[in-house]
Amino acid sequence: MTATEENTTVPRDKQDERDGQGGKPLEEPADKKRTRLISGPGILLLWLYGVMVVGAVSRSAVQISTQFDKAPLAYSLSAVAGLVYGFITYSLVRGGETARRAALVCCAAELAGVLIVGTWTLVEPSAFPDATVWSDYGMGYLFIPVLLPLSAMYWLRKARTTADSRPTTD
Repeated sequence: MTATEENTTVPRDKQDERDGQGGKPLEEPADKKRTRLISGPGILLLWLYGVMVVGAVSRSAVQISTQFDKAPLAYSLSAVAGLVYGFITYSLVRGGETARRAALVCCAAELAGVLIVGTWTLVEPSAFPDATVWSDYGMGYLFIPVLLPLSAMYWLRKARTTADSRPTTD
């Protein structure tokens, strides 16, 4: 080992990944590297999900803390929507195949929630004395709640095919 190699600092998270002789850190295998999910249009998705997190969580926090007895179901559903948006945002930032799959499942659940709650608010408006994020398919949010999961699912499926088509280095 040369003096230069001895004096090179290795980040803590890479110290345990050195080869057996205490030399250079080992490279991550190509299949273990995280696929970046927030490039190109993914940045717009991340931004939109971030805005929806702030909107849904702050709205539900105020409503739950000040007037929960008025419409507990609606306010609780808005809080759930905020949590779903938060998890999807986190998954997009985290990247990788596991996060991509988790985000895809959450987007499908989000879309199902928007469709169920949206239909429910149209069929039986008395069940929701106050609006939720997903009421009327997200009309109060410019229909972003129904368009966002569709766009995200398309992007996440495309991100997988992009990752699959990359050449692997051995």
